[in-house]
Amino acid sequence: MSSSKLSRLPSIRERVEDTLAAHRNELVSLLSRYVEQEKSILQPHHLIDELDNIIGDDDSEAIVLPPFVAIAVRPRPGVWEYVRVNVHELSVEQLTVSEYLRFKEELVDGQEEDRYVLELDFEPFNATFPRQTRSSSIGNGVQFLNRHLSSLLFRNKESLEPLLDFLRAHRYKGHGMMLNDRIQRISRLESALVKAEEYISKLPPDTPYSEFEYELQGMGFARGWGDNAARTLEMMHLLSDILQAPDPSSVENFLGRLPMVFNVVVLSIHGYFGQANVLGLPDTGGQVVYILDQVRALEKEMIQRIKKQGLDITPRILIVTRLIPDAKGTSCNQRLERVSGCEFAHILRIPFRTEHGILRQWISRFDIWPYLEKFAQDSANEIAAELQGLPDLIIGNYSDGNLVASLLSQNMGVTQCTIAHALEKTKYPDSDIFWKNFEDKYHFSSQFTADIIAMNSSDFIITSTYQEIAGTKNSVGQYESHTAFTMPGLYRVVDGIDVFDPKFNIVSPGADDSIYFPYSAKENRLVSLHGSLEKLLYGPEQNKEHIGVLEDTSKPIIFSMARLDRVKNITGLVELYAKNEELRGLANLVIIAGYLDVAQSSDREEISEIEKMHSLIKQYNLEGQLRWIAAQTNRARNGELYRYIADKRGIFVQPALYEAFGLTVVEAMTCGLPTFATCHGGPLEIIEDGVSGFHIDPYHSEKTASLMADFFRRCNEDPSYWTKISEAGLQRIQERYTWKIYSERLMTLAGVYSFWKYVSKLERRETRRYLEMFYILKFRDLVSL
Repeated sequence: MSSSKLSRLPSIRERVEDTLAAHRNELVSLLSRYVEQEKSILQPHHLIDELDNIIGDDDSEAIVLPPFVAIAVRPRPGVWEYVRVNVHELSVEQLTVSEYLRFKEELVDGQEEDRYVLELDFEPFNATFPRQTRSSSIGNGVQFLNRHLSSLLFRNKESLEPLLDFLRAHRYKGHGMMLNDRIQRISRLESALVKAEEYISKLPPDTPYSEFEYELQGMGFARGWGDNAARTLEMMHLLSDILQAPDPSSVENFLGRLPMVFNVVVLSIHGYFGQANVLGLPDTGGQVVYILDQVRALEKEMIQRIKKQGLDITPRILIVTRLIPDAKGTSCNQRLERVSGCEFAHILRIPFRTEHGILRQWISRFDIWPYLEKFAQDSANEIAAELQGLPDLIIGNYSDGNLVASLLSQNMGVTQCTIAHALEKTKYPDSDIFWKNFEDKYHFSSQFTADIIAMNSSDFIITSTYQEIAGTKNSVGQYESHTAFTMPGLYRVVDGIDVFDPKFNIVSPGADDSIYFPYSAKENRLVSLHGSLEKLLYGPEQNKEHIGVLEDTSKPIIFSMARLDRVKNITGLVELYAKNEELRGLANLVIIAGYLDVAQSSDREEISEIEKMHSLIKQYNLEGQLRWIAAQTNRARNGELYRYIADKRGIFVQPALYEAFGLTVVEAMTCGLPTFATCHGGPLEIIEDGVSGFHIDPYHSEKTASLMADFFRRCNEDPSYWTKISEAGLQRIQERYTWKIYSERLMTLAGVYSFWKYVSKLERRETRRYLEMFYILKFRDLVSL
């Protein structure tokens, strides 16, 4: 535990002691009630509801082991402190992280005699590296890093040598870029820049690089500065500014524009990764859409940058995924498939190989861990053959893809980017402490271990929102939940990931603007689909595609579309609608989710949710007001469906218990559909509550139903109110959530972190060896078949 954390512990102890003195009776009553229940964990939402004015505004967790209550207090995002209260004596003692976790383990193991438990602590390896300190700065890693680089690397001429070495090391298939062998020292670079700038400034701005390439070669410059005189001169000005008086902005601009990324590997391993007939299948959905849209935008950005850099290089992007021989009518049994809308991006599928041969069927994302090491080895060979070399950037997606990205990056020496999409630990409360209860179904021991390895081996991490990293004042972020936790009998993590690490960056995705665009863009509307959409929503007959008939077609529609699993909480939306008679009278409910028949599904959670849906429909007699439609895979039609429901003055609802980002929220808002979305996760940042949409709390369903009813009632009284929310939502998306903004930022991050890795030796031999040991000692045993 760091000295900075230790220095804060007495203050929290004093605060708890003051609270005990000020609220003695209330605390004694509350804590005694829980102590009487013996062992338990009080989750944050329990404490927030019951200790609102006792503990204060801090997010907290409490462990009850009579007569003690140990409390983990979070004064602000990313900062944790620990105390233990003796309820009988009302005495308070401070705890270290390890002591708190050991106390927590007694819930499972009792007071074990053997206290020699494997503890993971990454803090010593990161002690010399810069860290942010303000919670508000979390997720702005590259800005902090640029300030650090400006101050650290440019203190004198000698400190600039790594930059010179970095520029001289630039090569593509053996051909040098930026500088040639004529420039060996910083002083030579400075004089060459002065000479080159003077020469180029006399040329017309649009002069092609080829017309002055020979002169620049003689000065010591190679290709990569720009495709014409204006861009070359601008790039040289940036470098001159850095050499003379560096500032964070010029450092970022220069590094972001360097020609470094030509071949990219994107890993998304589990599930059916395809472009058609897959979105309704298990383990697909938002992640597949995200990656396909990401790759299309990234290819455009790479082509544009390479052209502006004056280079004749063809970029390549490979989406590496699993080949599934028994592919259920999809293309997921094809080795190589071009990404539609792209020239140079392909899906490369590699099978899971075992000693018994190739695994032919789909298996759940929770069950794939034993196959990943061999998959990584096979992938390395396939990637090298396909690219005729090594990639320049590896991007992992989800826990499995990030683990394989770590193995490949270490093997190839390539910059690694991690994108979690969802870290399962926050989705399932107490899945760490009671991991054994989840093991047969979810194998969280393997997943959490893979997550810790990937987080710490990655060069930079992209998240869609701040909350994904550090949550809110009253909720813990997905990454933050991995700071300290324990899996009793397996290992204890006292410092797993530091959310203040500058490797974290918020880069929010968008929606494909060729598919998702405002309902008001009449010239682009797919009116030919309106007949089929009318039938889909209002057709009188029930069939294998939909259940339920809407009797009053004049009412607006409450619309939701998601996977049919517990966390997406579609059944929760159906239930809150069913219980509110006013809402049922004001609007119809249309759900697109999963299969309609348990016989069609092989996913455990989906089967349970299907059964619950049928039960709710029957229990609340929803016939005539609810239409349940099976999952739809046609994205173009789904885009028009959003707009069609907007024409009817409906709303979109995203009711998830937790949502890492909320791609459907962005899609709906992009189409102009007023959106109500969960306050737990990304939608809290996407939507400005009451302005560009509405936040809802799935744990307070009555309030959610009343909020929607109030909206429809107000729209009936003032139809312009619907338009006001719709237009504000559109404006919010256009300002912050587009794939163009995303791809530009990703390429800049790749440049900055590649340089940071080069000059600081960020691969850190000690950390790598520590991770290798952890992988060999724990992960391999956990995933053995």
